[in-house]
Amino acid sequence: MRAEVIEWLPTTDKVVALTFDACEAKGAPAYLDQTILKVLEAEKVPYTIFATGLFARRNAAELRHLSTSPLVRVENHSLDHPQHMERLDAQAVRRQVEEADEAIEAATGRKPRFFRFPAGNYDAATLSTVEATGHKIVHWTFASGDPARGTTPEHLTDWVLSKTRPGSILIFHVNQRAPATGPALTGILTELKRRGYRFAQLDEVLP
Repeated sequence: MRAEVIEWLPTTDKVVALTFDACEAKGAPAYLDQTILKVLEAEKVPYTIFATGLFARRNAAELRHLSTSPLVRVENHSLDHPQHMERLDAQAVRRQVEEADEAIEAATGRKPRFFRFPAGNYDAATLSTVEATGHKIVHWTFASGDPARGTTPEHLTDWVLSKTRPGSILIFHVNQRAPATGPALTGILTELKRRGYRFAQLDEVLP
Protein backbone atom coordinates (compact mmCIF):
# COMPACT_ATOMS: atom_id res chain seq x y z
CA MET A 1 0.00 0.00 0.00
CA ARG A 2 1.29 3.45 -0.92
CA ALA A 3 2.03 5.66 2.07
CA GLU A 4 -0.12 8.76 2.11
CA VAL A 5 -0.98 11.84 4.11
CA ILE A 6 -4.70 12.60 4.12
CA GLU A 7 -5.45 16.31 3.65
CA TRP A 8 -9.02 16.07 2.34
CA LEU A 9 -12.03 13.93 3.12
CA PRO A 10 -12.91 11.62 0.22
CA THR A 11 -16.20 13.34 -0.63
CA THR A 12 -17.66 16.03 -2.86
CA ASP A 13 -20.57 16.54 -0.47
CA LYS A 14 -20.73 19.52 1.85
CA VAL A 15 -19.00 17.64 4.65
CA VAL A 16 -16.08 18.91 6.73
CA ALA A 17 -14.08 17.52 9.65
CA LEU A 18 -13.38 19.68 12.67
CA THR A 19 -9.99 18.99 14.29
CA PHE A 20 -8.07 20.61 17.14
CA ASP A 21 -4.41 20.17 18.00
CA ALA A 22 -3.58 19.84 21.69
CA CYS A 23 0.17 20.33 21.58
CA GLU A 24 2.51 20.12 24.55
CA ALA A 25 6.29 19.99 24.25
CA LYS A 26 8.82 19.28 26.98
CA GLY A 27 8.92 22.06 29.55
CA ALA A 28 5.85 23.83 28.13
CA PRO A 29 2.75 22.75 30.08
CA ALA A 30 -0.52 23.14 28.19
CA TYR A 31 -4.17 22.83 29.12
CA LEU A 32 -7.52 22.52 27.37
CA ASP A 33 -9.09 25.80 26.26
CA GLN A 34 -12.42 25.91 28.06
CA THR A 35 -13.80 28.69 25.86
CA ILE A 36 -13.50 26.42 22.83
CA LEU A 37 -14.92 23.40 24.64
CA LYS A 38 -18.00 25.35 25.75
CA VAL A 39 -18.75 26.34 22.16
CA LEU A 40 -18.33 22.77 20.94
CA GLU A 41 -20.61 21.47 23.67
CA ALA A 42 -23.26 24.06 22.84
CA GLU A 43 -23.07 23.42 19.09
CA LYS A 44 -23.14 19.62 19.49
CA VAL A 45 -20.84 18.95 16.55
CA PRO A 46 -18.40 16.02 16.22
CA TYR A 47 -14.72 16.86 16.48
CA THR A 48 -11.29 15.31 16.89
CA ILE A 49 -8.52 16.35 19.27
CA PHE A 50 -4.99 15.47 18.16
CA ALA A 51 -3.17 15.34 21.50
CA THR A 52 0.45 14.82 22.35
CA GLY A 53 1.24 12.21 24.95
CA LEU A 54 2.44 14.85 27.41
CA PHE A 55 -0.81 16.76 26.96
CA ALA A 56 -2.85 13.59 27.46
CA ARG A 57 -1.04 12.85 30.71
CA ARG A 58 -1.49 16.37 32.04
CA ASN A 59 -5.14 16.64 30.98
CA ALA A 60 -6.11 13.00 31.49
CA ALA A 61 -9.18 13.61 33.64
CA GLU A 62 -10.73 16.08 31.21
CA LEU A 63 -9.93 13.97 28.18
CA ARG A 64 -11.47 10.98 29.94
CA HIS A 65 -14.66 12.98 30.46
CA LEU A 66 -14.74 14.33 26.90
CA SER A 67 -14.17 10.90 25.40
CA THR A 68 -17.39 9.58 26.93
CA SER A 69 -19.23 11.64 24.30
CA PRO A 70 -19.84 9.97 20.91
CA LEU A 71 -19.02 13.34 19.35
CA VAL A 72 -15.39 13.36 20.52
CA ARG A 73 -12.32 11.41 19.43
CA VAL A 74 -8.77 11.82 20.75
CA GLU A 75 -6.00 10.94 18.30
CA ASN A 76 -2.19 10.88 18.27
CA HIS A 77 -0.02 13.99 17.75
CA SER A 78 3.29 12.45 18.97
CA LEU A 79 4.64 12.20 22.50
CA ASP A 80 6.22 15.63 22.97
CA HIS A 81 5.76 17.51 19.68
CA PRO A 82 9.20 17.43 18.05
CA GLN A 83 9.02 19.96 15.24
CA HIS A 84 10.97 17.73 12.85
CA MET A 85 10.24 14.06 13.34
CA GLU A 86 12.03 13.38 10.05
CA ARG A 87 15.29 14.10 11.87
CA LEU A 88 14.68 11.26 14.34
CA ASP A 89 15.77 7.68 13.77
CA ALA A 90 13.14 4.99 13.29
CA GLN A 91 13.29 3.82 16.90
CA ALA A 92 12.71 7.35 18.20
CA VAL A 93 9.83 7.84 15.76
CA ARG A 94 8.15 4.65 16.97
CA ARG A 95 8.64 5.79 20.56
CA GLN A 96 6.92 9.08 19.78
CA VAL A 97 3.92 7.23 18.41
CA GLU A 98 3.71 4.36 20.87
CA GLU A 99 4.12 6.38 24.08
CA ALA A 100 1.51 8.86 22.91
CA ASP A 101 -0.83 5.97 22.11
CA GLU A 102 -0.33 4.61 25.62
CA ALA A 103 -1.03 7.96 27.27
CA ILE A 104 -4.14 8.62 25.19
CA GLU A 105 -5.50 5.11 25.66
CA ALA A 106 -4.89 5.39 29.42
CA ALA A 107 -6.94 8.59 29.48
CA THR A 108 -9.74 7.65 27.06
CA GLY A 109 -9.88 3.85 26.98
CA ARG A 110 -9.45 3.92 23.19
CA LYS A 111 -6.26 3.46 21.18
CA PRO A 112 -5.79 6.16 18.53
CA ARG A 113 -6.31 5.24 14.91
CA PHE A 114 -4.99 8.45 13.33
CA PHE A 115 -1.69 10.33 13.62
CA ARG A 116 -0.77 13.95 12.83
CA PHE A 117 2.86 15.02 12.45
CA PRO A 118 3.90 18.01 14.57
CA ALA A 119 4.08 21.09 12.34
CA GLY A 120 3.24 18.81 9.42
CA ASN A 121 6.90 17.90 8.91
CA TYR A 122 7.86 14.42 7.68
CA ASP A 123 9.78 12.58 4.99
CA ALA A 124 9.10 9.30 3.18
CA ALA A 125 10.99 7.17 5.70
CA THR A 126 9.27 8.71 8.71
CA LEU A 127 5.89 8.42 7.05
CA SER A 128 6.46 4.72 6.40
CA THR A 129 7.63 4.15 9.97
CA VAL A 130 4.49 5.73 11.41
CA GLU A 131 2.17 3.91 9.03
CA ALA A 132 3.84 0.64 10.04
CA THR A 133 2.51 1.25 13.57
CA GLY A 134 -1.01 0.93 12.14
CA HIS A 135 -1.96 4.60 12.00
CA LYS A 136 -3.39 6.59 9.12
CA ILE A 137 -1.79 10.03 8.76
CA VAL A 138 -4.31 12.88 8.80
CA HIS A 139 -3.20 16.48 8.36
CA TRP A 140 -5.36 19.41 7.25
CA THR A 141 -6.61 21.04 4.08
CA PHE A 142 -5.34 24.54 4.91
CA ALA A 143 -3.77 26.11 7.97
CA SER A 144 -6.16 28.28 9.95
CA GLY A 145 -3.21 30.17 11.43
CA ASP A 146 -5.03 30.49 14.73
CA PRO A 147 -1.88 30.39 16.93
CA ALA A 148 -0.28 33.29 15.04
CA ARG A 149 0.38 36.31 17.22
CA GLY A 150 -2.08 39.12 16.59
CA THR A 151 -4.73 36.96 14.92
CA THR A 152 -8.17 38.43 15.62
CA PRO A 153 -11.45 36.51 15.76
CA GLU A 154 -12.67 38.54 12.78
CA HIS A 155 -9.65 37.67 10.64
CA LEU A 156 -9.80 34.00 11.65
CA THR A 157 -13.49 33.81 10.79
CA ASP A 158 -13.08 35.46 7.40
CA TRP A 159 -10.07 33.31 6.50
CA VAL A 160 -11.61 29.98 7.44
CA LEU A 161 -14.93 30.72 5.75
CA SER A 162 -13.18 31.87 2.57
CA LYS A 163 -11.08 28.70 2.34
CA THR A 164 -13.50 25.96 3.38
CA ARG A 165 -14.68 23.63 0.61
CA PRO A 166 -16.50 20.27 0.55
CA GLY A 167 -14.19 17.70 2.16
CA SER A 168 -12.07 20.22 4.08
CA ILE A 169 -10.27 19.02 7.19
CA LEU A 170 -10.22 22.09 9.42
CA ILE A 171 -7.47 22.63 11.97
CA PHE A 172 -7.50 24.80 15.10
CA HIS A 173 -5.68 24.63 18.44
CA VAL A 174 -7.25 23.83 21.81
CA ASN A 175 -4.17 24.16 24.05
CA GLN A 176 -4.70 27.79 25.19
CA ARG A 177 -2.24 29.05 22.55
CA ALA A 178 -4.86 30.38 20.11
CA PRO A 179 -6.94 33.03 21.90
CA ALA A 180 -8.92 34.05 18.80
CA THR A 181 -10.37 30.60 18.21
CA GLY A 182 -12.92 30.46 21.02
CA PRO A 183 -14.48 33.84 20.17
CA ALA A 184 -14.50 33.02 16.44
CA LEU A 185 -15.78 29.47 16.61
CA THR A 186 -19.51 30.05 17.08
CA GLY A 187 -19.64 32.33 14.06
CA ILE A 188 -17.64 29.91 11.92
CA LEU A 189 -19.81 26.92 12.78
CA THR A 190 -23.05 28.87 12.40
CA GLU A 191 -22.12 30.17 8.96
CA LEU A 192 -20.92 26.79 7.72
CA LYS A 193 -24.21 25.25 8.82
CA ARG A 194 -26.09 28.05 7.06
CA ARG A 195 -24.17 27.21 3.88
CA GLY A 196 -25.36 23.63 4.11
CA TYR A 197 -22.28 21.96 5.58
CA ARG A 198 -22.41 19.15 8.07
CA PHE A 199 -19.62 18.03 10.37
CA ALA A 200 -18.35 14.46 10.29
CA GLN A 201 -16.08 12.47 12.55
CA LEU A 202 -12.90 11.33 10.78
CA ASP A 203 -13.62 7.66 11.34
CA GLU A 204 -17.04 8.13 9.78
CA VAL A 205 -15.62 9.09 6.39
CA LEU A 206 -12.08 7.65 6.25
CA PRO A 207 -11.80 3.94 5.45
